[in-house]
Amino acid sequence: MRTAELEPPKADEDSGPRTSFPFDAMNLKVGDRLQIQPPASLSTERCNVRVIGFVPQQSLLLTAPLNANGARLELIERDQLVVRVFASQNAFAFACDVLRAAKLPYPYLHVSFPPEVQGTVVRKAPRVKTKIIAQIQSERPGVTAVPAVISNLSANGALLDGRRNIADVGDTVQMKFQIKLHNVDIPLSLRAVVRAVFGEETAVAGAVPLAHFGLEFSELQPQDQMVLQSMVYQQMIERPQSLV
Repeated sequence: MRTAELEPPKADEDSGPRTSFPFDAMNLKVGDRLQIQPPASLSTERCNVRVIGFVPQQSLLLTAPLNANGARLELIERDQLVVRVFASQNAFAFACDVLRAAKLPYPYLHVSFPPEVQGTVVRKAPRVKTKIIAQIQSERPGVTAVPAVISNLSANGALLDGRRNIADVGDTVQMKFQIKLHNVDIPLSLRAVVRAVFGEETAVAGAVPLAHFGLEFSELQPQDQMVLQSMVYQQMIERPQSLV
C-alpha cells in the first residue's frame, strides 16, 4: 500500500484548535473542488479533483487527478490519499484509501468514506506565508518607491519586511506587487496604513536598519479584495502548512 502523510491544518492565534469534525461539516456538493496529496512514491505534486458524488459511510466519487502536465496519475487500489478542502471559514483534511480507479465510462476514483475529518476553525481573516517582492512608496512628499518583501498576507493586510526608513506608524503607503492565482499573474496596486513597526535590526554595520511593518489595507476595491481572498484560500488548500 502506497501512503500519503496526513498533515492537519495548522492552528495558531488566528485559528481555533485542531479538532475532529463530522463529514457533513464540509458541506460538500457535486462539482466542489478538492485537493489530493497522492502517495509520495507516485508524485510529490498535489492535484485538484472535483466531487462527483458520495454515499455516506460507503465511498466518495472523485474525478481522476491529473499532474501538472495534464497526465492522469496512475493510482491503484489501496493507495492512500490525503484530501484537503477549505469551506465556510474552515480548513479541513482527511485520509482515505483508493477503493477503485475506474477508467470507464471515464476516469474517476472511488475512495473510502472518512470516519472523521480533521479541521481548524479560522476565527479571523486567515493569513498565509508568502515571499512576494513589492514596490512600496510612502505618500509623504519627496519619497521614492523602494523594494520590500511581503512575508505574509491576508485579505485585510500584510506583514512587510524592508528598510526601516520606508515609513512610520500612521503613514499611508502605496504597494505594487503581483500574486499568482490559478497560475495567472495578477498585478495589484493597493493603499495601506502602517499600523506597527517592530523588529528593527541592522544586518551590516553602517547599513540602513531593517524592520517589519504591519500594514492594514485601506480603500480596497471589491475586485481587489476578492483576488486577495481567493489567493489566501488557494494557499490554504494547496499549502496548508503556509497558514500563519
